[in-house]
Amino acid sequence: MSEKVLMKGNEAIAESAIRAGCKFFFGYPITPQTELAAYMAKRMPKQGGTYLQAESEVAAINMVYGAAAAGARVMTSSSSPGVSLKSEGVSYIAGADLPCLVVNIERGGPGLGSIQPSQSDYWQATRALGHGDFQMVVYAPATVQEMADVAYEAFDVADKYRTPVMILGDGMLGQMMEPVELPEPKTEFPEKPWATTGHGNKREKNVANSLYLDANELEKSNFERFERYDVIKANEQRAELVDCDDADIIVVAFGASSRIVRSAVRAAREEGIKAGLFRPITLWPFPVDALEATKAHAKAYLSVEMNMGQMVEDVKLVVRDSAPVDFYGRVGGVIPTPVEVLEKIRQINEGLGE
Repeated sequence: MSEKVLMKGNEAIAESAIRAGCKFFFGYPITPQTELAAYMAKRMPKQGGTYLQAESEVAAINMVYGAAAAGARVMTSSSSPGVSLKSEGVSYIAGADLPCLVVNIERGGPGLGSIQPSQSDYWQATRALGHGDFQMVVYAPATVQEMADVAYEAFDVADKYRTPVMILGDGMLGQMMEPVELPEPKTEFPEKPWATTGHGNKREKNVANSLYLDANELEKSNFERFERYDVIKANEQRAELVDCDDADIIVVAFGASSRIVRSAVRAAREEGIKAGLFRPITLWPFPVDALEATKAHAKAYLSVEMNMGQMVEDVKLVVRDSAPVDFYGRVGGVIPTPVEVLEKIRQINEGLGE
């Protein structure tokens, strides 16, 4: 086993991305993800890569488009309002079927909000990161180790499906320091026959494009893309289940919130309450199959989030009328405590006995 090092979440993503073969980083500073860009600025030139601080978030995402079109492993990172500025470019990247990694270390909102941690960009990441019909794989790590792990995996997934991939973290995970076992650098990468790398008159030219003047051609391209999305939904759903096998109350939480819920569920079990943690690791595709399986025995569900209620809508879509679905959230950078979540679990449990 390789040696563990103590790193911030932001730094772990950056180092793991470099080891995954990322050669280009384009970004613009914004708290609380700035350490990620700073780490890249220091490390990328030493690894034969390119770091460039663009003049704006809009410029940065369009630079990502160019590098991705040329077949490079490329990424950008930002925080909530900065990701909003990148949204048009992400749509163009998705429309051109280009792989890349986008990292959002969320802060409180809406507007400029605060620099405190939040999970209020769930809808943006899973529903509307840009205009048009498209989706992107969204990972929600819960530890610094997992931030490194998903960053390492994300480039392979992006290349496999020719799609942008997002890591959705938050300010708490980005700033938190934990021991991390870093992966070995990748040495083999997939061929990209579609890349715009020049052809020397030996093949047909490649064009990176999201513009279709013929409506039927655009429709065909969307149909083909959504066939790929169906494959992603079938193969890439990921979740962690803790004490869910016999749980009466399933508490659903992702990212930093799941760390609080894990403690609350443990305390509930000590009181004799059959509670379990269901943690989506992929927010899109949402782990529908694993959550569906809990309906056979669960009597109630609770979604705990650092927002006003966003993932809870996906939980309700799966659970439907098989059991009641409740919500508990804190916002504006306020982090829920295990005591608060435990009290909510107690209330739900009391209701089950009535």
